[in-house]
Amino acid sequence: MLEALSFQFMQNALAAGLLVSITCGIVGSLVVVNRMVFIAGGIAHGAYGGLGLALFLGLSPLLGALGFSIALSVIIAFLTYINKERIDAVIGAIWAFGMAVGIIFADMSSGYNTDMTSFLFGSILSVSKSDLWFMGGVCVFIISAAALFYKEFLAVSFDMEFAKLQGLNTKFFYTVLIIMTALCIVACIRAVGLILVVALLSIPPYIAEKFCVKLSQMMMLSAALSAFFTLTGLALSYMFDLTSGASIILVASLAFFLVKIYSKNRR
Repeated sequence: MLEALSFQFMQNALAAGLLVSITCGIVGSLVVVNRMVFIAGGIAHGAYGGLGLALFLGLSPLLGALGFSIALSVIIAFLTYINKERIDAVIGAIWAFGMAVGIIFADMSSGYNTDMTSFLFGSILSVSKSDLWFMGGVCVFIISAAALFYKEFLAVSFDMEFAKLQGLNTKFFYTVLIIMTALCIVACIRAVGLILVVALLSIPPYIAEKFCVKLSQMMMLSAALSAFFTLTGLALSYMFDLTSGASIILVASLAFFLVKIYSKNRR
């Protein structure tokens, strides 16, 4: 494994894994405490529409996914903030819409683009320098937003009604939170793919929540766990010639089941 570090593609993969881990650790913790995992899944699958549209127009796939997922996140924030009772139906419709749009535009594009498969299941070993710059930009934005508005996100996450009575613009921060989720998902596309990204957003924070009493601690531990899962999965995929995204999520899933068993026996 050590000799592989001399290759540029492996260095890019390691850098991408660390950037994605930090981003997922912060955003994933907010997603889990707000019980927004299903919303994250809807945005992830809906972003496929942006990939298909970008392929059809000959644009950058990440640019298409970014614009499409942000648009969907704003719509989701508006609909779910007003009425959370039928959130499952709203997310289900947006989920299906995005996937259908992506498939239609991919069918209308000339030829078959194998890149679409890598966006679905991830290909961290094919991360380019431009991908790293994008991931780094998203990571810096997420860290800055979480640091500047930590108290506001904390209030919205644990007692939105009280925060609203205190004069906090909860609708704005709720929308920002969902947009941050969309940015995180697009940044993770190359690493684990649209289908598996929800697992990386939810499993490390879920485990971290068992051992932390503060949201800030949960974010840091979640980022560390994400990094461990990503690097371990990357090593396994290199040694045994496996799909990198699936290997990362397999390691995370095994850790999840071990923690569940440990927690049950402890009780």
